Amino acid sequence: MSDLLSIGASGVRAYQTALSTVSENIANTGTAGYTRRTTKLTEVSSVGGGLNARISSTGSGVLVVGVGRSANAYRSQAVRSAGTDLGKTETSVAWMSRIESSLTDNKLGDSLTSFFSSAQTLAADPTSVPARAVMLETAKTVAAAFTATGKALETAATELDSSATQAVSSLNSFGTALAKVNDGLARTPPGSSSAAQLADERDRLLDQMSTLTGVSATFDDLGRATVRLGGPTDAVFVVGNDSGQGSFARNADGAVQFTMTRGGVASDLSPAGGALAGMAEGAQRIAAARQSLGLVAGDFVKQVNDVQAQGVDLDAKAGTALFAADPTTPTDMSVVLSDPRGIAAARVGGGARDSSNLAELQKVRGTGGFEASTTSLIAGNAAALEQRKTVAEAQGAIRDGAVSALASASGVDLDSEAVDLLRFQQAYQASSRVIQAARDTFQSILEIR
Repeated sequence: MSDLLSIGASGVRAYQTALSTVSENIANTGTAGYTRRTTKLTEVSSVGGGLNARISSTGSGVLVVGVGRSANAYRSQAVRSAGTDLGKTETSVAWMSRIESSLTDNKLGDSLTSFFSSAQTLAADPTSVPARAVMLETAKTVAAAFTATGKALETAATELDSSATQAVSSLNSFGTALAKVNDGLARTPPGSSSAAQLADERDRLLDQMSTLTGVSATFDDLGRATVRLGGPTDAVFVVGNDSGQGSFARNADGAVQFTMTRGGVASDLSPAGGALAGMAEGAQRIAAARQSLGLVAGDFVKQVNDVQAQGVDLDAKAGTALFAADPTTPTDMSVVLSDPRGIAAARVGGGARDSSNLAELQKVRGTGGFEASTTSLIAGNAAALEQRKTVAEAQGAIRDGAVSALASASGVDLDSEAVDLLRFQQAYQASSRVIQAARDTFQSILEIR
């Protein structure tokens, strides 16, 4: 009689746990990072005594041996790898778009064209003070455009520093959190619901880390992760309950450097993927754009001022500088000539209506290639940006496919859960009937006595 009761009681307890697991699965349908749980059940066997001591019998009840996760290590790694690739490309696209807006928003190319066009207009009537005033205004517009464009790129570089610092801080936070999860897994009984929750959190943290930089993770028997930032031979970032700390720096040339320190030992971090790699590429492109723009600006100021110095103004005085620029930041320029009459349109001895010096300015326009260089800088970045966008679309599709494959293997399927729910409900009810039958039988025996 006691065996019958224990069989029924074990079934009630086991299937109650199984129903709770199914309910948890259903409640977390669509929850990001949640892995489907399964209740592991086993049949209780007993060994008879006396003559039957060596004969094992079955049918003595059911026992819960643990809660499992429908995890798939290979598909999880595929999601992380795809996320790393996409993170780099999307970040690169963001900063290249920022470069594009910096180069185009202030209409530098149009300003240069207007400046040289105003010089051509003045050449038709060198004595016209209004035409000279127009040329002086277009010179101010060019100076303002160079300055604003240079400032925009400088601001982009500063904001990239801030973003990279924040990304490294997030990476450090994820590493610290993962170390705590590892510590929790070491203290939690394997196969428990708590262990499954910790494993979900571990995988979620690894996914977030992989969007920042490439990660290589291995797991011990308790599920604790050992993480290297990069490949399997790179420096260890997280092991057990210990986590390293990353840092970011950028030198005067615009090159960025990431460093990882753990246990007092510092090592260079060269991210090949993730947002950090995209930021490193973005920093290089911003630095290159600033350098190219600075060369155009410096050459423009020098050659225009050289032409001015070769001619005479409307009052037959030697021409003076039209522009002034910061030697260390050539894009920071201004117009220093305040009187339109000071524009040196003529050559020495040419007379008031001579415009031969303005003809020299047009030659400088062609040989200097200022407009062409500016257009080439913008077009080169635009072409690279479009290419990156195409790659990002492809990588986004790859990642979506990887996520879908992981979801099919590890996610919750409501149809399957409905089947399990019905099955475990019936098993629970059957176990309850066993207990009821045992109670009724025991009561009948008592009444006989």
